Amino acid sequence: MRIANDWKDYEILDMADGRKLERWGNYVLDRPDPQIVWKEKTHPELWKKANAKYLRSNKGGGHWENLKDIKEAWQVKYKNLTFNIKQMGFKHTGLFPEQAVNWDFMVDKIKNANRKIKVLNLFAYTGGATVACAYAGADVVHVDSSKGMVSWAKENIQSSNLTDRYVRFIVDDVIKFVKREIRRGNKYDAIIMDPPSYGRGANGEVWNIEDSLYDLIKLCEEVLSDNPLFFLINSYTTGMSSKVLENILSLTINKRFKGKISSGEVGLPMTDSTLVLPCGIYGLWEDE
Repeated sequence: MRIANDWKDYEILDMADGRKLERWGNYVLDRPDPQIVWKEKTHPELWKKANAKYLRSNKGGGHWENLKDIKEAWQVKYKNLTFNIKQMGFKHTGLFPEQAVNWDFMVDKIKNANRKIKVLNLFAYTGGATVACAYAGADVVHVDSSKGMVSWAKENIQSSNLTDRYVRFIVDDVIKFVKREIRRGNKYDAIIMDPPSYGRGANGEVWNIEDSLYDLIKLCEEVLSDNPLFFLINSYTTGMSSKVLENILSLTINKRFKGKISSGEVGLPMTDSTLVLPCGIYGLWEDE
């Protein structure tokens, strides 16, 4: 497992009974997490410090309950990157801190490429990877079907003082966009994707990861440059093994471009503890 242990503005303070207590900058949030099946709290007294708690509804969804003073939006930094945090529906904050391990990989890979790198970020959400790649000096095309998420990604680029970098923001269905890029003959040196389990595109297009992921990666093969740098797939789909992502990359990208393939979990450490929270999986192809 790759563990994101270089954070200063984020930490898990405790976790038990299906919930995690996290510090995001100056605020402490209490959120549910299905991986936390153990019952015993390590630091029971810390839970009283929560500024806000997300409560699930029996009818689906849920809501935030603000317990102490908390801003509608605030910022956290990861090394030289700055992100805007907000209380979203369905327990989210607009950032997945475990992805810091992938941001570090991208920054290092792009900076050491010794050439201009063009990145395509699909299902790009609020742009954590977009910010990292732009910071490293890459040109980035950011694609997401949600106009609100794309606007948020623009805020993160601005907050990280990267408005002078080339970042193109696209609100569109990912599959339709990639097909258009194939017709246009546009090529990319690196592709990142964080596909949802299920979703709908800008015009109601249905996405199902089991049915659609392999076909999308086959399409993405056609927009890779002749000298690609990396191809990264992230997933939070329950029950999907990282080995599945590795197998797909072996059957697609690595047949055309011989490189190194790896896969596994990403996780977050709990402060002053040996406990680690598993947060998702990745599959990675990179040049050797």
